[in-house]
Amino acid sequence: MKLLKSNQVLIEIYDRPGLKLHFFELEKLQKELIEIGKSSLEKLPNYQCFSINKNEFNRLIISVARNSEGKAIAFCSSYILDAGEYGEILHLGLTCVGPEARGLGLTHKLTSKVIYRYFTAHAKLGSFWISNVACVLSSLGNVALHFEDVYPSPFLTTPTQEHKEIAKLINNHYRNELYIHPKSTFDAKSFIFQGSVIGSSFQKEEHDTKFHHRDERLNDYFKKLINFNNGDEILQIGRVSLMSYPKYLLRNRKKRNNSIKVQTSDLNVA
Repeated sequence: MKLLKSNQVLIEIYDRPGLKLHFFELEKLQKELIEIGKSSLEKLPNYQCFSINKNEFNRLIISVARNSEGKAIAFCSSYILDAGEYGEILHLGLTCVGPEARGLGLTHKLTSKVIYRYFTAHAKLGSFWISNVACVLSSLGNVALHFEDVYPSPFLTTPTQEHKEIAKLINNHYRNELYIHPKSTFDAKSFIFQGSVIGSSFQKEEHDTKFHHRDERLNDYFKKLINFNNGDEILQIGRVSLMSYPKYLLRNRKKRNNSIKVQTSDLNVA
């Protein structure tokens, strides 16, 4: 495996690229994402930026990390979902990091760029709803810690009516976009999709520490909610505002690898 030697990483932002990129440009972008995905997942699912339906790119915001040679080495792809009276929901989506880029802290950097892009370009009221579907304990823990009004989380153990209605909307209309198995049962009280990823590349083992959060209290909380053997996932609903975005952006600042210089190239594909 060739390790990444450059100390510079360029991050490009593609805002709904299906609406602006020419066909061959979109094909090139998708091939790059697929190559990264194949290095991260045992089998690529036919959804999100891997979908054979190019119209999916009309509602994606994608951040792509490239090395000094311009090779794509990691990405974060998030959905913009129409939630009717609640406006739009930014679903935090799919993140894949190639082998040569692991350990560089790119997951957080890529996600923060997507959130910033949506916040500055699309959040008309200065705040917006986010969603997350995962069985990865680190993902669940980070969303609980760094966003507002997140249910389920140790900090909000009872959903509001808004949480319930948004969860119902996602369950009824966006299962395909979130790669939720059509036969999965949704528990409207706990926000658990039971059997959602059973037998898929996204299913995780409960004791696989690679996917655990640093805070064991968060691991313990979410372990009690889901059955890993059954392929359960948790749907989290929360908010981003002027208060929570800086909190997310600056988390663990002192622990970051200062040798990595992140430049941002906003392609303005809006």
